[in-house]
Amino acid sequence: MSRQPFRLERGGRIDRSRPLTIRFDGETFTGYAGDTVASTLLANGVHLMGRSFKYHRPRGLLSVGTDEPNALLSADRGAGRVDPNNRASVLEAVDGLVTGSQNRWPSLAFDVGAVNDVLSPVFVAGFYYKTFMWPRSFWDKVYEPIIRAAAGLGVAPAGPDPDRYAHRHAHCDLLVVGAGPAGLAAALAAARSGKRVMLADEQAEPGGALLHDVTSTIDGVPAQDWVAQTIAALDAHENVVVLPRTTAFGYYNHNHVALVERITDHLPAGDTHGAPRERLWQVRAGEVVLATGSHERPLVFADNDRPGIMLAESLRILVNRYAVAPGREIVLATTGSSAYTVAADLKAAGLAVTIVDARLAVDCVADTAFAAERGITVLPGHTVVGSKGRLRVSGLIVAPLRADGSVGPRRTLACDCVGMSGGWTPAVHLFSQSRGKLAYDAGQDAFLPASHAQAERSAGACAGTYDLAACLAAGFAAGAQAASLDETRAFEASPARTGFQPMRVMPTDVDPGRVRAFVDFQNDVTAKDLKLAVREGFHSIEHVKRYTTTGMATDQGKTSNMNALGYVAGLLDKELPQVGTTTFRPPYTPVSFGALVGPSKGALFDPVRKTPIDSWAEANGAAFEPVSLWRRAWYFPEDGEDMHAAVARECAAVREGLGIFDASTLGKIEVVGPDAAEFMNRMYVNGWSKLAPGKCRYGLMLKEDGFILDDGVVARLAEDRFHVTTTTGGAARVLALMEDYLQTEWPDLDVFLTSVTEQWAVIALQGPKAREVLAPFVSDIDLSNEAMPHMSVREGYVCGVPTRLMRVSFTGELGYEVNVPADHALSVWETLYDAGRAHGITPYGTETMHVLRAEKGFIIVGQETDGTVTPDDVGLGGMVSKVKRDFVGMRSLARPDLVASGRKQLVGLETLDPNERLDEGAQIVVDPSAPVPVPMLGHVTSSYWSPACGRTIALALVADGRARMGETVHVTTPGGFARATIRNPVFVDAEGVRVHARDS
Repeated sequence: MSRQPFRLERGGRIDRSRPLTIRFDGETFTGYAGDTVASTLLANGVHLMGRSFKYHRPRGLLSVGTDEPNALLSADRGAGRVDPNNRASVLEAVDGLVTGSQNRWPSLAFDVGAVNDVLSPVFVAGFYYKTFMWPRSFWDKVYEPIIRAAAGLGVAPAGPDPDRYAHRHAHCDLLVVGAGPAGLAAALAAARSGKRVMLADEQAEPGGALLHDVTSTIDGVPAQDWVAQTIAALDAHENVVVLPRTTAFGYYNHNHVALVERITDHLPAGDTHGAPRERLWQVRAGEVVLATGSHERPLVFADNDRPGIMLAESLRILVNRYAVAPGREIVLATTGSSAYTVAADLKAAGLAVTIVDARLAVDCVADTAFAAERGITVLPGHTVVGSKGRLRVSGLIVAPLRADGSVGPRRTLACDCVGMSGGWTPAVHLFSQSRGKLAYDAGQDAFLPASHAQAERSAGACAGTYDLAACLAAGFAAGAQAASLDETRAFEASPARTGFQPMRVMPTDVDPGRVRAFVDFQNDVTAKDLKLAVREGFHSIEHVKRYTTTGMATDQGKTSNMNALGYVAGLLDKELPQVGTTTFRPPYTPVSFGALVGPSKGALFDPVRKTPIDSWAEANGAAFEPVSLWRRAWYFPEDGEDMHAAVARECAAVREGLGIFDASTLGKIEVVGPDAAEFMNRMYVNGWSKLAPGKCRYGLMLKEDGFILDDGVVARLAEDRFHVTTTTGGAARVLALMEDYLQTEWPDLDVFLTSVTEQWAVIALQGPKAREVLAPFVSDIDLSNEAMPHMSVREGYVCGVPTRLMRVSFTGELGYEVNVPADHALSVWETLYDAGRAHGITPYGTETMHVLRAEKGFIIVGQETDGTVTPDDVGLGGMVSKVKRDFVGMRSLARPDLVASGRKQLVGLETLDPNERLDEGAQIVVDPSAPVPVPMLGHVTSSYWSPACGRTIALALVADGRARMGETVHVTTPGGFARATIRNPVFVDAEGVRVHARDS
């Protein structure tokens, strides 16, 4: 077990009273609570953490933030979960955590794949486009297997994810992304308004860059004390929610921001208490303040990727936040001022520091004076031309820059760590995702937020403001404005060292085409690759990106993009704005599939909706089938019955006595408002203005193309209120279509739409004895034929429960649909069922319902229709209003193809053998012996055994079907063809006597 030789004796935000151990590649290392895996390994002197993707070069930590491209590890937390591609820089150290390096074999120190590094002259940019084209026969058996084996960085888990994930939707007046100085100030300003404020930050605690700032003061107090005071102030406001360990990864339309909160990854396995691992937040914010900070740029020079070569600010974070010495002899290579602050902190921690500044001495006088006061050696006007070392850097090769731009003699600075600082790039990813436009600022050599597309404000470093006092002021102003407060505030803060000289590739004394100076570290893209791409004709930056894979790694080019853009601009002899930027796509950082899927796995992968009567059906032996998202009773078998026998018995019970059916799954929509009738007129083919309150009407809805979308019975409850029913599977799409038209086409209509599918359960009593059984339990409703005829609705009470009682039938028998509040449905069902036993009441399921409706020739949308069927095709052309000016799909009904002769029309079929049942979907032909291809007349849509008819029946769509009555056709069967006669689709009670029940 290690003793942490590079752990500093004092300082840091780690908890030294809580030691922990982790394992990396089979070896155990010690650390403390508050460490990351990266800081733990570095404290133990481990710099080699991975291998690069293409060349398998040794790689160590580059950054301690989310922009880390190199140190990607697998993490085994036990319980069968092994996650690949975790960034060691943000992976919190947990006692017992097991990690491993990736993309190497047999070991990290000795990787056979490093032969690719020797063959790098072959593996240039775009080599895969040129290498695997010939011979063509090699692709399947040679090229593809090798490419697939080499693809990817980590190994995807083979087993199911044992963890639990959660989803949450939230609304707030202001969402602040980033809890650095600007973000904290923004939240502080907005909190006083009383509006709902959410503050999200990806780090384990709020504070951003202030968490590793041990020298600055804000309003006279140390920066970290100011952070603590600000967090306490925010916590005191009930209207503020602070979310640490939460990454905003996507910014979508209407200020919809997606975030992932890491809930238990930082806890030992026994301390999670069953909490979800991650929570996906979908936040709809009135205003958004982006305070996402910026990314430090690396320098591009030969062999700039050795382990131990890191970003300069990351060294400062390691020393001040984690009390880790990244090395004992450190060289900082820079082109700007911020590295001098890093050097001062490293020096104060007792580390030896030398600064190599590519700026001429005259351009960095103030910085060199600052360094001299602290005893730090500075080499101004020096470039970096290379590095030495194998598995860890051992020296940095530097050379002076002459006045004419040439490079002087080389010298090697011995070191065990190098910090690079090539300037700063604002993190504008989320701003770009919001469809905001960027503008290039030559003074900062960066693209900054310019025009905004949504209610968003950018503040702080992400907007190009690096001075601490200015960051705080800008954040406060943004938060106040977003909260509709007319306030500003000035902060007193220590001045920051800002400014840098852009340098795409460090000047060198050799041909740049002969060295490997890495621009994109994860994908092994060098400056030489970019130059090759431009030489081969790829001048669009998006094309260069894809040809070289620059910026396409898991870090999305956070550290590489600006260097790549600037270098390509120079190669093309263009100004950088002319080259433009690549597209920032979500997610900002990788997101686990578990967080996206959330609870939708296992039994919840396809959610099952159950009606309030489902438990009764299950207790009474129902067989179930899925219908849309619902579980519905299919049939109720008694002892020894198969489905066919059960359905026959249920059908007979409905026709001869009484059946009870759970129709709760029907979609139900309330259409309410002064313009409700006009809205219905425009949505449905038939008219609604003259439908009196208390009456029902069958409604047919079309798509814009004139084809049937849905149908259902509509009850008019009042002049301004309709109760609309839809098919079980069509509820969502009907409501969506209604909302679409109401909001976009007819916003002038005063109408409100509400889905009430879950609020009302529906109990259907069908059969000659329905009125007799129902009547004793009904109050305030007259059930007589005269008072309540077929297709009417009344409001009253059933079993003392408020009800909307509709006299409608989908069976052709006397029928009532009892709509009651869902909470009372089971009680009402049991009461009616118990009362009906004396009359032979029989519960029936969806299969019996299908048979009964087919006997009456009633269609089912989605069975008799297939998206190409018009009202006239199914015999409902008479429903289409001839007097309305317009309705959805009206003009399409006049299209030539929709009124042409020869269209398929709904008919009935009777096989010559009454016991032969046709297959649904079977094709219909006139002459099966006709030459191939045999002309098809149509197909069977529904086919059943009909107890009422004593034979099989079928419905079909047949070309010119209504003109073919009595004609014999042939229907395909597994064994050949069956002969059938075309007839009227109504098989039972064509006159409709039974449904009106006038003599009952």
